Amino acid sequence: MRWKLFTLMLLAWPLAFAGPVYKWVDESGVVHYSDQPHENAQLIHLGTPQTYKATNYADPAAAAGAAQQLSYKCAVTSPADQQTFVNVDTIGVGARVDPPPSEDAQMFVMLDGVMVMGQPTSGAQFTLKNVDRGEHNVSIVMRNAAGKVACQSPAVTFFVRLPSVNAPANPNNPANQPPSTGQPPAPGTPTAPGVPPPPRPLRPH
Repeated sequence: MRWKLFTLMLLAWPLAFAGPVYKWVDESGVVHYSDQPHENAQLIHLGTPQTYKATNYADPAAAAGAAQQLSYKCAVTSPADQQTFVNVDTIGVGARVDPPPSEDAQMFVMLDGVMVMGQPTSGAQFTLKNVDRGEHNVSIVMRNAAGKVACQSPAVTFFVRLPSVNAPANPNNPANQPPSTGQPPAPGTPTAPGVPPPPRPLRPH
């Protein structure tokens, strides 16, 4: 036990004493150390104390937490805001995330505030099918590996215009039909596209 205490004292003294150290043994055989001179004491020359600098290692959990706390920005790259699509019901949607997300992040497209199901959750391209005519808005949502929303883009508004019977250029528009005279047209008279010809009168036998 005594040699352990002696070893600890030797390790601690270089830090505790900046001056000389003296060693002596008393009548009982006990070894003493002091920074003050003593009768029959021996001067001990201590070398330069050794120092050790601990190495800093990155904490994986902390690194993962820092990655989840990154500030992301989502944006819709297509369609353009206020863009109008004519005679189509399929719309392509492009997205961008800055900085680029990790591979385990998930992307979702929102149409009129409702998540569109059946879309890929990776990549930055989506396809909306069977979009009704009228005004719509689309946005992008990204979730991190923990399932929390990391960013959501501002909504982009677009319009879909489909053929209408009331369109001026539509031949089926009632305004493009010939005026009615109250009499059936003569046999062989051409009619407006899409309107069946009147039945022929029966001949008497």
